[in-house]
Amino acid sequence: MSFDKASVPKARVIVVGNEKGGSGKSTVAMHISVALLKLGHRVATLDLDTRQKSFTAYVENRRTWSGRVNRALPMPEHFTIEHGSEADEAAGCTALADKIDALAETYDTIVIDTPGRDGSLARLAHSMADTLVTPLNDSFVDFDLLGTVDPETFAVSGINHYAQMVDDVRTQRRMIDSNTIDWIVLRNRLSMTSTRNKRLVGQALTQLSQMLDFRCVDGFAERMIFREFFPRGLTALDDLNEATLGTRPTMSHVTARQEVAALVNAMALTAAKGAAGEAPPMQARDAA
Repeated sequence: MSFDKASVPKARVIVVGNEKGGSGKSTVAMHISVALLKLGHRVATLDLDTRQKSFTAYVENRRTWSGRVNRALPMPEHFTIEHGSEADEAAGCTALADKIDALAETYDTIVIDTPGRDGSLARLAHSMADTLVTPLNDSFVDFDLLGTVDPETFAVSGINHYAQMVDDVRTQRRMIDSNTIDWIVLRNRLSMTSTRNKRLVGQALTQLSQMLDFRCVDGFAERMIFREFFPRGLTALDDLNEATLGTRPTMSHVTARQEVAALVNAMALTAAKGAAGEAPPMQARDAA
């Protein structure tokens, strides 16, 4: 299913997409949502993964933790799209298009977390994106989602299925409203030391970015705190104090916040028009 010009939403649509599980899509989607909320945006979030529902669980954990510690945490308005079996996605596509049209009348930004698999629902979401963020674990196993490399030189030798799908929907989008989808590939779970693999993957992504016109941004390092955030629904942008975190903050919290800042800057997230948006706290001094 595709969409026509009349149904292009008024709100900015940010899609977090990758057909491979375990790349950190829900973590990235939550951090983007909280960053926007702190900038004064009215944010709606959508979880299209009706099986895993990791994004939904993240939001619900945040709401529960906020009540438990009696701390107000910025919360998006969260929704899911139920469509039954994978074979019956047509109804889900109609529901998604209708939901985004409705949400665009009320919210400034809609953040969508997609399933870790191909399907008409995920493709429709990609085609409606203004910004597409693809978290990618920093390895050639995950790089294979985008392209192939020569086993001897590690030079890019071809384009693989997910990258081809994104290229197709970007072409479709340009034909409909003359706009292009801003595609950001986020290198996730980066090693904190310089390694040969890190260098080779980086070189391959740079080469592929020139072929496919995406921007490559260093994302989140392999830090345990990102995994610890999930049960409490927290992000690196929340107040770095013991009352909010439930534990004393460490330098890992501060460094994680700086990594999120790089993503916020790459996406050019700014205060909502007419809103006194609070700049997402990024500086190390905030942890004092």
